[in-house]
Amino acid sequence: MTSSRVNRHQTRELDVQLLREGVVESSHTAHVVVCDVRGRNLSVAGNPELATFIRSALKPFQALAVTAAGAMERYNLNDQDLAIMCGSHQGTIEQVRQVFHILWQSDLDSTALRCPTPAGKKSPLEHNCSGKHAGMLAVSHQQNWPIETYLDRNHPVQKLILSRMAELLGMPADEFIMAHDDCGAPTYFMQLRQMATLFAMLSSGDNLEMERIIRAMTSHPALVGGPDAFDTKLMELTDGELVSKSGAEGIQCIGKVGDGLGLAIKVMDGSKRAKYATAIFTLKQMGWILPAVADTLAETYMQIGHFKRLDVVGELPLIY
Repeated sequence: MTSSRVNRHQTRELDVQLLREGVVESSHTAHVVVCDVRGRNLSVAGNPELATFIRSALKPFQALAVTAAGAMERYNLNDQDLAIMCGSHQGTIEQVRQVFHILWQSDLDSTALRCPTPAGKKSPLEHNCSGKHAGMLAVSHQQNWPIETYLDRNHPVQKLILSRMAELLGMPADEFIMAHDDCGAPTYFMQLRQMATLFAMLSSGDNLEMERIIRAMTSHPALVGGPDAFDTKLMELTDGELVSKSGAEGIQCIGKVGDGLGLAIKVMDGSKRAKYATAIFTLKQMGWILPAVADTLAETYMQIGHFKRLDVVGELPLIY
C-alpha cells in the first residue's frame, strides 16, 4: 500500500469552536484525512499518521468475516441482518428483533452473547454492539469453532477478521496493536490514513463482499444507528451516495460510494459533537454533500439550543 509521510503532508488541524451568542466558549481539535484505495492522502487537516483506536468504525470490516465465511448463505441471513452487524444501534424494538433474528437463524440463543447488558436494560440484545457479536457467533457456529470464547484475540473468528483487515492494508497481521473495546470485542490501533483507506476500499465497488455491506448499510440506515443518529441521518439524506460509521472517542469514518474515496476524522478530546461538526464541514468542503443537506445536518448537529452553535475553523487543502 502506498503511504504518504507526515513531514510532507501534515497541515494545521481544524478547530471546532462552541460559540455562545457569537463568543467562543470552548474548542476542540480535529484531525482529518481523505484517502483513495491506494492509501494516498488526497486532502489533510492535521496529521494523517496520527494513530488511535478505530473503535466501532471497524464494524463493517468485522462483518466481512460473515460474508467471507459463507454464514449469510448457510443461515439464510439478509441485508437487514448485515446492516445491524455493522451498526451501533440504540436498542429499539426493531433493532433488537433484528439481532435476535441473526441468532435464531443461526440456531443460537441470546445467552451466547458476551456483550454486557446495558444499565437499566434486560438483555445483552439491547447493547449497541449486539449485532456485531451476533455475526461473530454465527460464523463461529457455522465453522464449529468454540462459542464461549469468541471474543478472545486468538479465537479463529478474531483471527479471520484481523487477516482480512491486514490483507486490505497490506500489513502483517502481527503488526497490529489490539485492545478490547468496551463491549469486549477486539479493536485495533491504526493510523488515521489507514482508516480512511479502509473506507475508500469499502466504498470502491471493487469487491463483491464489501459491496454487499455497503448496500446493506445504505439501504437500511435505521439499523446502523437509529433515530437522530448521525450515521443514519447522513445516509438517509445522501440516498446511498455515502456510507458512514462512527466510533467512540471522536472517531468518524465515511466512504464516497462508487468513487473509492474514504474520510477519517479524529477529535482529540473524544467529543461526539465536534466530530459531527467536523464531518459536516469536511463533506461540504469536499463537495460530497449538497448545501441543502449540509444545512439540514447543521440544524441538528451544529445548532445547540437557542444560544449556542458549533463552528469549524480551518482549511482542508488538496495535496495530491
